[in-house]
Amino acid sequence: MERKGSQNRDRGSSRERGYGRGPQTMYKAKCSDCGAETEVPFKPDPDRPVYCRECYAKRKPKRY
Repeated sequence: MERKGSQNRDRGSSRERGYGRGPQTMYKAKCSDCGAETEVPFKPDPDRPVYCRECYAKRKPKRY
């Protein structure tokens, strides 16, 4: 038995939908830990560290 309104359950992720925003501007940066070139969705501040995906994952606090 099919429930009413269940036809549209798979709407894609919020990233896929984009909520009507245009493409996001990405900025080039150098990882403060390993020195690798990376891109971030914000303008890097020279006074604050920026990490690549791998280094950020290592530094990110564990969720319990």
